[in-house]
Parts: sequence; structure tokens; C-alpha cells
Amino acid sequence: MNVSGVNTVTEFILLNFPCSREVQVLLFVLFFVSYILTLMGNGSIICAVKLDHRLHTPMYILLANFSFLEICYINTTVPNMLGNFLSETKTISYTACFLQFYFFFSMGTTETFLLALMAFDRYLAICQPLHYPTIVNNRLCMNSVALCWVTAFLCYPIPIYFITQLPFCGHIGEWPPTIDHFVCDPGPLLALSCIPTPGIELSCSVLSSLIIFITFFFILASYSLVLRAVLRVPSTAGRRKAFSTCGSHLVVVSLFYGSLMVMYISPTSGNPAGIQKIVTLFYSSVTPLVNPLIYSLRNKDMKAALKKIQIHTKINQSE
Repeated sequence: MNVSGVNTVTEFILLNFPCSREVQVLLFVLFFVSYILTLMGNGSIICAVKLDHRLHTPMYILLANFSFLEICYINTTVPNMLGNFLSETKTISYTACFLQFYFFFSMGTTETFLLALMAFDRYLAICQPLHYPTIVNNRLCMNSVALCWVTAFLCYPIPIYFITQLPFCGHIGEWPPTIDHFVCDPGPLLALSCIPTPGIELSCSVLSSLIIFITFFFILASYSLVLRAVLRVPSTAGRRKAFSTCGSHLVVVSLFYGSLMVMYISPTSGNPAGIQKIVTLFYSSVTPLVNPLIYSLRNKDMKAALKKIQIHTKINQSE
């Protein structure tokens, strides 16, 4: 195709969830409440870990960093989605679209790395309990977290650069091009290209697959060793405590990786747009909302720290 005459794209239409105005307002209220609850839930975990000295251990430091990541993660998509519900034009600038693409995928990758790091921490704590205090300390924990962030943010600049070099023309008579999603996702973006992009599609698929499968199998290997060690514990109480420690993390891993594998192992595999939106919404908005509930409801130390903060808040308000 001759693309020399293609107009330069300065913005896209982010279709979001096309429906009547009344339903758009209802969805705005629903997602706004969910957004606030997510911020409050994850913020509470961060405050609990920061204020309670008993939680200044590697496991809870990782959990606080994970909650901070969840807050950053939803802020890459939800504020724009909320504005989109009330917007008449539903446009997003070219630069904002690719910035959202970069931060959304970089933070998603950071989450896979942090989940793997948390699994390895539990492996060391349960399988190497005598050496754990000497192997893992708070400084090493923070350095490992920083490495996760830096590595994740270095994964996508090159693929995104090549996508930005593509000419976008969308469907015939459609301008600006319309992205049938609520986030600038590579699948719908590549579908708007004026030229075939098999190489870029393959590279995105391979990169996503490598990140997902390597971290997922690392987590599986860590918990396989944990399970083997737990089953050797003679007391029922000891086994129950070990399973309780790891249970919350396994639930979060199952929710996050289950939806990721449906979506991004093959980003342009032909999934209907509606399914793409629902799956993306699940791991980008729903899991950050339920993660604080999973961790706080199943963890005695976290519940005690949250109650302590609640009591202090009431005392300060009464004064």
C-alpha cells in the first residue's frame, strides 16, 4: 500500500464502552467508587507497614511496594477512562496514547517481577528459615524492588518506538482513527496500521510471552519447593501457618496471571473487542481493588496494624 498521502495522526478516538449516555454516567459512578476504594485499600496497607514497626520486615516491605505499584497501575488507565465516560469527543492525543501504553505495560511487567520476588521471599522464609535472616534484609529487599522497576521499564521502549513509526489510517472514512478499547493497547493499535505488521505483532507476542511464562514458572517452582517443605512439617499447626502465609499470594497470582494469559500471550489473536476489554478491566482494575482485601483479611499482623491505625484516627478526630 502506498502510504505517502496518509495524514499525520495527532490524536485517536478511545472508544471505551459504547452505550447510552445514562449508562455512561452509571459506569462513571461505579468505576469512580471502585477507584476510590482501590486507593484507600492499597493506601491503608502502605500506611500500616510504614507506621507499625512490627511490619518492618522484608515480607511486608514487599507487600507495601506491591500496594504502591497497584496505585500507580490503576492511575495509568482509570482516570482517563473516567474522563472518557463524560466526554463527548472521547479523544486522546497521540503522545498521551503512547505514554499510557508505555506506563501501563511497564507497570504490568513490574507487577510480574514483584510477584516473582514475593514468591522467592516466601521460598527462602519457609525452606531456609535458619539462613533467611542473614540472607534477606530490608536493604536487599529495597534494592531488589528497585531492580524490578528499572528492568520492567526497560522492556518496552524499543517495541513502542517501532509502533510509533507506523502510519495509522484506521477504517475507511474514519478520522481520527478509533481504538476499540478503553486503553491504548497494542492489538487495537496495530489493527489501525495502514500496512501489515507481522514482525511487530510477533515481537510483542514473544516479549509478552517470555515475561509472563518466565515469571509464572519461577513462581510455580518456588511454591512447589515451598509445598514440599510444608508437607514435611510434622505439626498440623505449622503446616496451617505456612499455607496461610502463602495462600494470599497464590490467590493474587492466580487472578493476575489467569487474566494475563488469556489476553497477552497472543495480543492480536483475534479475541473479540468485548472480551479484550473485560479481561483487561479485570487485571487492571478489579485485581488492584481486591488485593488489599485478600492480604488484609487473611493476615493477622496486617489486620492488627490496620485496627491500630483506625483507633489512632478515632482518637485524633475526638481531640
